[in-house]
Amino acid sequence: MVVTPPRLDGPSGDRSASGADVGAAPRGFALIPAGWIAMGSADGQADERPVHHVWVDAFEMAIAPVTREAYAEFLSATEHPHPREWGGARTLPTGPTGGGRQLGRRRGVLRLAVGRRIDRPLAERSPVGARGTGTRHRPRYPDGDTVPSWVPNEGRGPLDGPWPVTLGEPSDFGLYGIGANIHEWCTDWHAADFYGRSPALNPTGPVTGVRRASRGGAWRHATTVSRVAARSRLDPTYRYTDYGFRLARPATCSP
Repeated sequence: MVVTPPRLDGPSGDRSASGADVGAAPRGFALIPAGWIAMGSADGQADERPVHHVWVDAFEMAIAPVTREAYAEFLSATEHPHPREWGGARTLPTGPTGGGRQLGRRRGVLRLAVGRRIDRPLAERSPVGARGTGTRHRPRYPDGDTVPSWVPNEGRGPLDGPWPVTLGEPSDFGLYGIGANIHEWCTDWHAADFYGRSPALNPTGPVTGVRRASRGGAWRHATTVSRVAARSRLDPTYRYTDYGFRLARPATCSP
């Protein structure tokens, strides 16, 4: 069912179109309600401006990034080549998968890891870990205006490696690790000027590009947690141990 967006200044600005509360979807997914959000930051980097309001339909997102444990099941079942850094020392079964290239063609791992059909890695739609999807107050970090208390070493890095994906408290949406621990690939191509020409309804990024967008901080950097408005970009053929992915799918997706 296609939802007609309410007026941006109407009473539904901070809620889903249906008025439903955020609930946990089955098998490790959480429901992200439809609503208007403010994308960008007036005091961030140039590619975060201008701040603009967009409508995003409801969708489901994996509670945590795909772990090495889940990815190992995929490798075993499909005999897919291991990522180059798969056997490195900075790994743990419950940590996020790292060392992979952009994952647009790896849908088999998603099906195996969650036991049902998926759509794609995370789209660069919103700071979905933040408290609420509305257009009023937009926190600086996923859990508020300060670095979340559960982030190791108060967000200072670099660290020796990633931490378990379920460390700390989940966000109000029930998501773990949003904005920290590992960069998460997005399906969107990155363009520095895209926010100035973005459509208002369900933006999906430029049609083509050279680098894919990514979101979130990572253990390998001086700051391991990212502002919710911050954007990164990388050539999708590159591999780094601090890049992983999280699954997302339409809210109407069936097993």
